[in-house]
This record gives sequence, structure tokens and C-alpha cells, in this order.
Amino acid sequence: MATIRKEIQTSAPPEKVWDAIRDIGALHTRLVPGFVTDTHLEPGARIVTFANDVTVREPIITLDDEARRLVWSVEGLQFSHYNAAVQIFEQSAATVVVWIADFLPDDTSAEQNAAMEAGMCVMKATLDRLSDED
Repeated sequence: MATIRKEIQTSAPPEKVWDAIRDIGALHTRLVPGFVTDTHLEPGARIVTFANDVTVREPIITLDDEARRLVWSVEGLQFSHYNAAVQIFEQSAATVVVWIADFLPDDTSAEQNAAMEAGMCVMKATLDRLSDED
């Protein structure tokens, strides 16, 4: 099983970062606009459309406000298994966002790595803007 771990730091307060992440139906407006173009909620899952017009169903496994951790899976695409988590941590002058994905087949690693890198770049830019808000 392949595992990819990505991490960013933002100057946005952890409360604002978690509020954006936990708003699972607003990926396209609050967290990764442009990378995700649409998100719809259905019971237990979200339907996510990416900029390349790929749409997936993402069952929500855990939304843990205390740990500030969101876990989801992906149905479809090329994956026989996909489980991911995003969690935030407070550091002295920054909020750290960690995204870890475990998936099969392993040979999709290069494509998945590129997608996660692109998503994290958009997420960082979006979250950094939150530090400017009052």
C-alpha cells in the first residue's frame, strides 16, 4: 500500500483553519477553490468535482473536532483502496496542516503525489488569506 504525506504551515489561526476544513461541503469555496470546483453533500458523504472534471464520492469516516482531524475515503477512480486524513496542529507562530493518504494500487503514486501537491499549494494560499481577516 502506498502512503503519501504532505504538510503545510500557515499563519492563519488554528480555529479558522479547522473551521474551513471541517466545512466538508465547501471545499470548492473555503479550502481549495479552483482545485475543487464543486462539492455536494449527501448522507454520510460528499460528492467532489475537481478542476479536471473528475467527480468522486468521498464517504466521511471521521470528523473529530477535539483532535481537529477529518478522515475520508474515495470510491471509484483507479483506486481499489483509498483512505485519507487531514489534521491540524498548533505551533508557536503557525498552524500546521498534515494530509496523509493510503491507497492501492501503488503504481498510482506519482499521479496521487502530484494531485496532493497541487491541492496543498491551493490550500496554503487560501488559508494564508485567513490570517488577514479580522
